[in-house]
Amino acid sequence: MADETETVQGLPVTSIARTWLDLAGMLSPEELVVMGDQIVSEHHRNFGTPRVALVPLADLREFIEGKARNAHVRKCRSALERLRVGVDSPPETRLRLMLLADPELPEFLPNVAICDAAGEPQVWADLGCQEFRTCLEYDGAHHLTPEQQARDHYRDLKTAELGWIQVKISKADFAQGQHRIRAKVLRGLALAGWRTGSGS
Repeated sequence: MADETETVQGLPVTSIARTWLDLAGMLSPEELVVMGDQIVSEHHRNFGTPRVALVPLADLREFIEGKARNAHVRKCRSALERLRVGVDSPPETRLRLMLLADPELPEFLPNVAICDAAGEPQVWADLGCQEFRTCLEYDGAHHLTPEQQARDHYRDLKTAELGWIQVKISKADFAQGQHRIRAKVLRGLALAGWRTGSGS
């Protein structure tokens, strides 16, 4: 279970879980989920360094449940229901929440493995819907470097080869608003065989 305080250089400071609870009064519901996703994020892919959660989701949930008299506990409980483990960046959370708010769309989960015929992960998608084999990639500024673009080109080809539809979302898409992003995601899902009312 997460503690109330931690020690940094011999001095007591508020724990991460306690800080999340305390900030609930100042953050919007979306901001609270964005922060929570970063706190509980962890993954163990078949490449790179494993990511360890600052506070495991189960521990954060247990901590909040133990604060029933806190003024912000209800807001945190609501946020906990929308947290997902595996998110790499705040834009990914915002994208996920935007789509989750649309009852017509299937849910996209973070850090989805796209596997080959043997079941071995070949690509890890930012957000993915296994049922309709559609994945979303948020292309931030780091995707503009030549090295990252080369890696992205390989990833794009591998994703298509494995039979998945990939939709790329950029900062410019966010600037144009939810309708722009929804339209792109709908096009991707339609290419994968999804139709309105076909499940979520």
